[in-house]
Formats: sequence, structure tokens, C-alpha cells
Amino acid sequence: MTEIERNVRTAAAGDHDAFAAIVRRYQSMVFSMALHFLGNRSAAEEIAQDVFLCLYQNLASVQSEAHLKFWLRKVTGHRCIDSIRSRKDHVEGEADWRLAEEAAVQPDDGDPLLAGRLQRLVESLPEVPRLITILRYQEDLDPSDIATMLEMPVNTVKSHLHRSLALLRKKLSSTSERRRYESYRG
Repeated sequence: MTEIERNVRTAAAGDHDAFAAIVRRYQSMVFSMALHFLGNRSAAEEIAQDVFLCLYQNLASVQSEAHLKFWLRKVTGHRCIDSIRSRKDHVEGEADWRLAEEAAVQPDDGDPLLAGRLQRLVESLPEVPRLITILRYQEDLDPSDIATMLEMPVNTVKSHLHRSLALLRKKLSSTSERRRYESYRG
């Protein structure tokens, strides 16, 4: 039994310190996933709080460390989609990307401008394809794991990924071409 599995068992029995250890271990994963999906720091914090409250209420159902991680990603994804769908004041493309870029993990040799542009483009995807893209490329999950998590056929996940990547490439190239043209005009 791993340390996390022991913490889950003792937290389910009422040990608040054990639950705090679980939250510390997974809060960055949950928050980062919500932030990349929503593009808004305060909304991501609310989602994270909601996810951990739900976890506390469902600790007895957690079977292993792998199940806990799976459960947290699944609930975070569903809460993010629910949040977008319930926001009456949602404006397409609205996001606090400055904060999202601060939290993003950038490769040392990567282009931060390109990464920021890609984040904005991913945010423009519809909810389910956006979640699938984040789970695949941020959380590094295989399509079969995503399919299990979202309760959909693996070929549907692959189709969403294929269409999303094609759309992102098209938007990225048109944005790059437009900027090149504007730089020559100016």
C-alpha cells in the first residue's frame, strides 16, 4: 500500500491531516487542468475547491492511487465543462491568459509566444474537444485512458484529437500569415 493509499484510508476515517496531504499532492494537477481549460485563475480555484470537496465526500469509493488520479481528472474535466455551460456571461474567447501563461510549464527551449498563442487557440475549441486535447497533451494521457475517463469510444477520442489538431494547425498558420503580412505593411 502506497503512502497516498494510506492517506486515503485514514482520511476516509476522519483524519484531516491525511486529507490535507492528498490535497497538497494533487492540487497543482487539478488547478492546472482547470486553469488551462477555463483560462481564468479564480474560476480554476473554485473548480479545484469543488473537486476536493467532492473527493472528501467520496473518499470511501477510492480504490487505489491510480484510481484517485483518474477520479480527480475525470471530476475536474466534468466540472470544467459544467462551469462553461452554466456561465451566462461567458463570452467566446474570454480568458485571463496572462495568468494561464504564468502557470503553464514551458520547455526551456520553447517559444513562449507560440505557447501563449497555442493556449488561446486551444481555449477557442468547443468544450469536449478542448478537454480531450488538454487531457492528451497536458496530462499526457493515452486516448484509451481518455475514452475510459469520459465514457466514450476510443475512436471518438481519436477523431476529436485529429479534428482539433487540424483546426489548431489551420488557425495557427492563418494567424502567422496574417502577422507576417501586417509586419510587411507597417
